[in-house]
Formats: sequence, structure tokens, C-alpha cells
Amino acid sequence: MPHAIPRDTILVTGGAGYIGSHAVLALRDAGRKVVVLDDLSTGFAWALPADVPLVQGDVADTQLLAALFAAHGVLAIMHFAGSILVHESVAKPLLYYRNNTAASRTLLEAAITAGVPHFIFSSTAAVYGQPEVVPIVEASPLAPINPYGASKMMTERMLADAAAAEPFNYAALRYFNVAGADPQGRSGQSGLIATHLIKIAAEAATGKRDHVAIYGEDYPTPDGTCIRDYIHVSDLAAAHVAALDALISDPARSLTLNVGYGHGFSVREVLDAVDDVLGYMLDRRTGPRRAGDPPSLVAANAAILATLDWQPRHDDIHRIIADAISWEERLRIIRA
Repeated sequence: MPHAIPRDTILVTGGAGYIGSHAVLALRDAGRKVVVLDDLSTGFAWALPADVPLVQGDVADTQLLAALFAAHGVLAIMHFAGSILVHESVAKPLLYYRNNTAASRTLLEAAITAGVPHFIFSSTAAVYGQPEVVPIVEASPLAPINPYGASKMMTERMLADAAAAEPFNYAALRYFNVAGADPQGRSGQSGLIATHLIKIAAEAATGKRDHVAIYGEDYPTPDGTCIRDYIHVSDLAAAHVAALDALISDPARSLTLNVGYGHGFSVREVLDAVDDVLGYMLDRRTGPRRAGDPPSLVAANAAILATLDWQPRHDDIHRIIADAISWEERLRIIRA
């Protein structure tokens, strides 16, 4: 009789991307076995440790998923694969419902069929839309103002309904603004299209662009620019490992948690901090608002601090910016 494959591997979808690759590093640092599924449409194989298996393919390919689950003994899924650009979701909503909602449904069904007991979902603060009360608690109304947020909200609902009917549990982690890079220089934000402020500022700091744009200066905030809760990507990755441990330790419990620091910075404040790190001022240019951007998104994070064995280690905007710039300099060498 052939021996059954131990169920001890974590499948990371989108694991060659920005957040996914940091989750892979955090899992490996915690001693976990990992396999990555990524179509490499926005991720990079070189972002992964050499000994982590990479399966190139689509998370909506049911035959591929069945074979992967069977071959690797998957204990849990960390699901990062999907489309993430708010402004693109406004222009191409059906793309987002396909890549985020429909593909997640297929992955979830395949996981349940294969008996995978744990699922950790990459959700977003965009599910809250334009909240009336900030900082935002998890019980705040879900009212997304763009298809990106709506596609994630629908997946959260699928997870909740499925967990009520099937023998598995899940964690939906609602990220706020993720930035920075692995302090050891092993990975960072490497996408060819930069849309997030700190990544754009890091590109300007290393000469890739000649200015930084401020999209809107008439928001109802103290200085007129958007406020965001910026979390270091390594702290976010650590939260995923802590969520995994929590799901395994209590299989009857599912979790929906904000992942943020509980305080925010405006666009101008972030750029001031960039100038502090650099020792000179970047060229700033103002422009109109972008579609789908709420004025302020700041996490209430009491729930995650009370629920998971997790404490932020990199809660310093200057540290986040310095790590992002260091990675951008390294990325320029990698691509030379």
C-alpha cells in the first residue's frame, strides 16, 4: 500500500508577487513547507527561494488544483492571487469579478473537495468603502465604492457561507496600505506598474521617474490629501503566519480581522517623511482625484492584537520608506 502524503504544506497562490513572496519568506522562516501557484502575470519566479516549488498556472484551473492538492499534501491555502488596482477595477469591472470573485470560488470549491481544512484570504480595507467612522472596526458596514472592493467583499461572503456548511475554517485579513520590503533584501515590490505612493516615491528617489504626483488636494482631511494606514509588508506577512497558527489550533473558529497599525499618514506627510529619509525634496506635482479613492482609511486594530499572537515590529513610516528605497536600488541591479 502506498503511504499517504502528509498534509503539512501551505499552498500560496500568487506567491511570486509582492505580498505573496513575503508570506512565503515568513512561512519558511517559521519552518513551514510551502508550494507556490502563480501564473507569473505580475509575479516573478526569481522572487522565491530556490527550494520552494513553483507551479505555474491559473488558480481557476480545476484539474491543476486537484493534481497540486494530491501531490503536495496541502494543509492550508494562503490566497493572494488576483487583480488589485482600484482605478483599473473601475474601468474593467468584469475583469475583477472574474479574477477575484469567480476564480476564488473555483479555488475554494476545489479546496473543499480535496479536504483542505484551512483558508487564509487576502482581503482589503476597500470592502468598507467610505466609512463614516475612522479608525474602522471590523463590524463597520461593508459598502465598497469600487469593483475591487466589491469583488473582495463577495469572496468574504462565500468563505463565510462555505465555512458554515463545510468542515473548514478561514481567516479574511483586511489589509490597509502595504508598503516597504523585506529588511534582509530578499524581496520587495517589483511590479512593472507602480500605483502605490511609497513605491512611486522610491522610484523617484532612485531616478526611475522625475516626480511624484499627488492625486487630489481637496479631500476633507487636515491637509486636503488622502490619509492611509501604511503597514510594513513584513508585519503583514507575519500576521498571515499568526492567522494560520490560530486556524490550526481552533478548527471550529474563523476570523475576519483588520491588519493595520491604527494610525494614518496623509500623502503630504508621507512625502515629507520620504524627504527626511533622502535628505532632499522630491519634485511633487498635484493633479485631479483618482476614481474610487476614499478620503481616509485607518484600521482599528484592537481585534487582531487581542486575537492573534502578533505584534507589529516595523511600525515606523521612515523605516517603511527606507526599506522600500533600499529594495528599489536592489531591483535596479537585478534588472540591469
